[in-house]
Amino acid sequence: MSPYRGRHYPRSRQIALAALEATALRGFVAKWSYRSGLHGKLRVTSHAVRLPVEKRRLPAPLVLAFASDFHAGPITHPELFSRLVDELRNQRPDVLLLGGDFVSHRAESVDALTERLSQCAPPLGKYAVLGNHDLWTDDGYIIGQLAAAGVEVLVNRNLPLPSPFDCVSICGIDDPWTGSADVAKAFKDAQPIRVFLTHSPDGLLLLDKEQFDVGFAGHTHGGQIARRDGTPILNAGGPLSRSYSRGRFEIRGNGPMIVSRGIGCSHIPIRINSDPELVICTLHP
Repeated sequence: MSPYRGRHYPRSRQIALAALEATALRGFVAKWSYRSGLHGKLRVTSHAVRLPVEKRRLPAPLVLAFASDFHAGPITHPELFSRLVDELRNQRPDVLLLGGDFVSHRAESVDALTERLSQCAPPLGKYAVLGNHDLWTDDGYIIGQLAAAGVEVLVNRNLPLPSPFDCVSICGIDDPWTGSADVAKAFKDAQPIRVFLTHSPDGLLLLDKEQFDVGFAGHTHGGQIARRDGTPILNAGGPLSRSYSRGRFEIRGNGPMIVSRGIGCSHIPIRINSDPELVICTLHP
């Protein structure tokens, strides 16, 4: 039986990913690319979200950090993960949210990332969803390694934050493009203030009557290779990847959806006009 449960993974895609990994020379190309500055420079993007009057229950501002699309493996140099953890120590968020695609091709590659994530301990916890690349490999192994690093993986479920922020729930869905996302389960009995966590912005298509106060997604890499104005040259798979490729989008009837450029590299170890991004979002009471 195949170890993966992700859809849209034909044999041709498996062969292509294996070939790309082979040409990466066990990470040598990524190491050269990183040291040459071709992975881009990690940027911090800050957002402020003021809750509606009827939901202003927070005892203090709540700082959320969001990072996604790590793609651990021979295409992304692991020093980039160390740089991320250093920046998280500087930013000191209350919560760390992780948007999936922890690996590119092999589940075991997640170890280089979880070793570093275990060094980060925000006071209100670490929460994650899975991405399409995770579902195309052994996602059970990835979940186990993340759990060992203190990360709660949310697959169509939610968890409230610890007191005194227990009026906030983190609601995470399975990957909407390749998995079996169930938004109703993810939001069931959630607290009044809801943070929506989805690997891909395509999760917006599944909302139905569920509402959120702020949402986070990745998957797009901001194109990874973009024009000078940030317009992606190529787009990731999924119907909303072009229109929601990077930045903040106001969603009618909900809070904003913030789409990150992600951290690592997929397919080739190069980023152009689409630097790695750590999102810091402050919810104001």
